[in-house]
Amino acid sequence: MTQQKTSKAKQFVQDEKRYFAPFARIPYYDLVIDHALGSTLVDIDGKEYLDLITSASAINVGHRHPKVVAAMRAQEDKLLHYTPAYYHTEPVVQLAKKLTEITPGDFDKKVAFGLSGSDANDAIIKLARAYTKRPYIISFVNSYHGATYGSMSLSALSLNMRRKMSPLVPGIFHIPYPDVYRANKSTAEVVEECIQAVKDLFATYVPAEEVACVIMEPVAGDAGIVVPPKDYVEELYALCKENGILFAVDEVQQGMGRTGKWWAIQHFDIEPDLLSTAKSLGSGMPISAVVGRSKIMDSLEAPAHLFTTAGNPVCCAAALATIEVIEEEQLVEKSRVDGEYAKQRFQAMQSEFDFIGDVRGIGLNLGIEIVKDKVTHEKDQAAGLKIIYQAFAKGLAIITIAKSVLRFQPALTMTRAELDRAIDTLHEVFTDLRDNKIPDALVDENVGW
Repeated sequence: MTQQKTSKAKQFVQDEKRYFAPFARIPYYDLVIDHALGSTLVDIDGKEYLDLITSASAINVGHRHPKVVAAMRAQEDKLLHYTPAYYHTEPVVQLAKKLTEITPGDFDKKVAFGLSGSDANDAIIKLARAYTKRPYIISFVNSYHGATYGSMSLSALSLNMRRKMSPLVPGIFHIPYPDVYRANKSTAEVVEECIQAVKDLFATYVPAEEVACVIMEPVAGDAGIVVPPKDYVEELYALCKENGILFAVDEVQQGMGRTGKWWAIQHFDIEPDLLSTAKSLGSGMPISAVVGRSKIMDSLEAPAHLFTTAGNPVCCAAALATIEVIEEEQLVEKSRVDGEYAKQRFQAMQSEFDFIGDVRGIGLNLGIEIVKDKVTHEKDQAAGLKIIYQAFAKGLAIITIAKSVLRFQPALTMTRAELDRAIDTLHEVFTDLRDNKIPDALVDENVGW
């Protein structure tokens, strides 16, 4: 890459390569973060950036929210950790109770904690098989559920998540996710075809009566912020109920107010049997949870799914404070309003710039798809990378996913002035691309998802 870096940053990145394993980072431009506050990142040379991806949607209430930091410090003064596998601490039960209250479903629920969204989705596999006594799990093409063996087996997004690592967890099948834009067909056609794919699966090689669970991202995040048609989700859910199949949702990226509701599945008026959450649950602290119907959660016995550092009291304190911030600052509604505002502004740019093929999403959770042709919807990975590198040079931290989709997921606390500045800057970058002011040599296409 030809991107210019200060000598300090360049030396840092070169030194890091000697020690940091390459498989643990998806490469983009080199941003070396020193500190952050709210929606602002500051690199080691003192340059500020507006954060538009909030650590992969893990910082919904903004960096170092004072209430979250204060709650963590108060807990640190009492107890750093004791494993809930043996003994009890107040923050664990307080958070478990709160999660049963704010997750969808008017039925008895229980909670289990982990460290990441990956292990929460592993728990869904275990619980679904244990409760139904059935072997098979159905997930989706282009889904991302994590990097442990179970969650990786659920995922179907990148060959590098499977290459050299088989065999994966058996008994997991993948069905097409209803992506209306990418299919380039009517919504009705996409719904019919994708539901038929499930029926064909049941009719040909996966008996419905042997399927334990369907797990779905209510909005497919790393596939490009794809929102499925409501009719599809309703029909899929009905098929599950008709066949005694559990319906589980992965809310790791899309939950905690990101979509303008507490949980993305609430846009579809469906109450899932199991729900996984992590990332912004603890404002980026290592904590995850699976929330489910009590009768399902009672189907396993210890030590089927426990971890020494799960339910860490400092992380639980961070999560409880995060939830309080979302409630007190009405961030769910703010996400809805600000998201609609941002979406309208980006949609207005579609007619101005031929390379903006689609603007989609709900809440402060948008995907702007960069294409070569608005008719064929052919992706333009090189143009997408030019945009994010030029945006980086202008003080924005944003990435592409699904090759050419700009991932726009700022903190729900971002001010309207900051939001306008981010959108205005992206408009400048789009203009630079249209006017051929971004050199080809700026980026290497061997980066990103």
